[in-house]
Amino acid sequence: MRVVHERGFAGSSVRDIVQAAGVPQGSFTNHFQSKEAFALEVLNVYHEQGRELTKSTLLNDSEPPIRRLKAWVDGMLKSFNQNGQWNGCMLGNLGAEHSEGTDLIQERVGELFVEIQQNLAYCLKAAVKAGELPAGIDCKEWATFIHTSLEGAVLGAKATRSHNPMKTFKNILFSQLNAMKSSTSRESQASRRG
Repeated sequence: MRVVHERGFAGSSVRDIVQAAGVPQGSFTNHFQSKEAFALEVLNVYHEQGRELTKSTLLNDSEPPIRRLKAWVDGMLKSFNQNGQWNGCMLGNLGAEHSEGTDLIQERVGELFVEIQQNLAYCLKAAVKAGELPAGIDCKEWATFIHTSLEGAVLGAKATRSHNPMKTFKNILFSQLNAMKSSTSRESQASRRG
């Protein structure tokens, strides 16, 4: 997983992969039908790690929804610069990479992106229900915006080797959500008085 995360699909040879794993090259073909099958397995393992964070944040109904969203964003941003490597998000990296044999990989990345956005929408709907966001918000659209903006911020951080794009994303996202929350509070108070 480390080799594919650092070098991408096209930049990772089978030799690099087995060398990093400390196994003979024949072991690769015994376990995987192709390099693409290996990359799909790596994506699934990588995403499974992200699912643990999602369960404890976005899908954790025992916490207030906006707090859950903030914990998820913090966890995601923290995970993208492990050991100062600036490798970015493997899903975003492989989804953007286009080389021979990546169609199935890109299809799987698309499926995983949909899952992430559905989990974000779930949390946003809970925020609407809890009165933390206005009833008129399009949760699906906002979920897509949050996820794609996060991926863009991570790419910007990777390109510049700086946390600034991720900090900017987080600051703007939560200032907008707080503004909507304040507006919802004012409207709620006005309707109670009226």
